[in-house]
Amino acid sequence: MTSGEYPNNPDPNFPPQPGAYPPPPPQSGGYPPPPPQSGAYPPPPPQSGGYPPPPPQSGAYPPPPPPQYGAPGSYPPPGYGPAGGVAPGSLGLRFAARLIDGIIVGLVAFLLAFLFGAYDNILVTGLFSGVLTFVYFVAFEVTQGWTPAKKMLGLSVRGPGGAPKPDLKQSAIRNSFTLLSVIPYIGGLLGFIAYIVIAVTINGSPTKQGKHDELAGGTQVVKG
Repeated sequence: MTSGEYPNNPDPNFPPQPGAYPPPPPQSGGYPPPPPQSGAYPPPPPQSGGYPPPPPQSGAYPPPPPPQYGAPGSYPPPGYGPAGGVAPGSLGLRFAARLIDGIIVGLVAFLLAFLFGAYDNILVTGLFSGVLTFVYFVAFEVTQGWTPAKKMLGLSVRGPGGAPKPDLKQSAIRNSFTLLSVIPYIGGLLGFIAYIVIAVTINGSPTKQGKHDELAGGTQVVKG
């Protein structure tokens, strides 16, 4: 027997000769797992609850918020009011009330101009009528919520959002057009144009609110 070879009939009690190769160690479970391949991606982690929701589409806009009544420039719906079921004042009733109030103011302005000896001066009478008309409407609306003619015809002026009456700033804004008559020579024409614009916007509004109501934050003349 040469060195490096196993005996044909090995004896358990006979030790292997020097230089003989030991038997290979036993492998547990067969072959070892292959090493991971370079560049391979790990499997994705499991997702709880299935697939995630899709991302929002680019360029999609959210729905607009609902209108808030009472905000500056907003109109309440028809029949809106603190007591509910209050109808807006019609253009005809408002025109009649404005005409009656104008006659009252005109008489007082003429009386004042006569007392000051300036009834034949158109500039002075225009100043009296313009300033007096403005003070007349603002004073009654802020303190009472109506003018004498509006009260007579069952009308009242509400503040924005159905408030019982406008405040001083709101009433001053909605009646500022009455001061146009103070402007010399062209004040009467400017005032007439303002009345036309207000009448057209009242007639075209479902809540009968004119341009002056919009500028005042949403005031409204109602019936009742």
